Amino acid sequence: MSQATLERPASREQVEPRSGRRSTLGAKDRTFGFMIALPAVLLFLVIAIFPLVSSIGTSLYDQSLLRPERTFVGFENYAAVWDEFVARLGTTLVFASLSTLFPLVLGVALAMLLNARMRGRNILRGALMLPWLLPGVVVSFLWAWIFNDSYGVVNHVLATFGLPEVSMLGQPVGAMAAVVIAKTWHSFPWIMVVALAVLQTLPSEQIEAATIDGATRAQRFRYISLPHIAGPVTLVAVLEFIYNFGNFDTIFVMTGGGPGNSTTTLAVSLYHLAFGSYELGKASAMGALWLVLLAIISSGYLLLNRRLEK
Repeated sequence: MSQATLERPASREQVEPRSGRRSTLGAKDRTFGFMIALPAVLLFLVIAIFPLVSSIGTSLYDQSLLRPERTFVGFENYAAVWDEFVARLGTTLVFASLSTLFPLVLGVALAMLLNARMRGRNILRGALMLPWLLPGVVVSFLWAWIFNDSYGVVNHVLATFGLPEVSMLGQPVGAMAAVVIAKTWHSFPWIMVVALAVLQTLPSEQIEAATIDGATRAQRFRYISLPHIAGPVTLVAVLEFIYNFGNFDTIFVMTGGGPGNSTTTLAVSLYHLAFGSYELGKASAMGALWLVLLAIISSGYLLLNRRLEK
């Protein structure tokens, strides 16, 4: 047999059965993957997409829990709740911004502290995780008790030292400060964990070299540690802002939106419309406007995430 015969490529008939076998296996894999994902997709359609579409449809009707019939009114509900939406948007932005800024600063500061060599830091790390492990409702009741005007811990301590008592939950500024403090205490641990995890990936040689060159602790943080953690911590801050933008339990448990409407955010206002005034149509319109705003904020987060990944 000649060398040319030995080196002759395989015939088409010899190649096709193997290719057909691969395509058959690929089709089976795709079918199996589709069957695995189908229950999750159906569940998502039932618990997310269907209620969303139904709520948007309800926003076009004058519908109440107090009467069985409903009347189509188009976009009248949107016009009716627009002023309320704009007014509560400002309060929501204040709460979400402050409840993101303070946990961010506290979490990064504690991460820097726990990243340093110190005795008992592992015990301290575990202890500082406790607020994050508690349910939001429990945290809200705890801080409502602490700030209570009659028997709260804050006023008890002030009275012990002969200082005048304060009414945190009874005045607008104090109530906003109280809910922000409660949310900060509940949120800072997970920001601390993320910042600490990123700090531990920082090569120690860079810190040692900067220390040898005479850099102070503040300079090492500003020029080495902060740029290293800036990307991940920024994404965490945006996620925290989105979560705080829709936070309900902290404010509802501690103040109910009061005094007056000083702490009434979009979430609390929507609840009052739906289950206080029983106006499902207007509440759905408020929710649709809220959804559009959250979609814009989430799109900004995705763009930021893509830019930081490059």
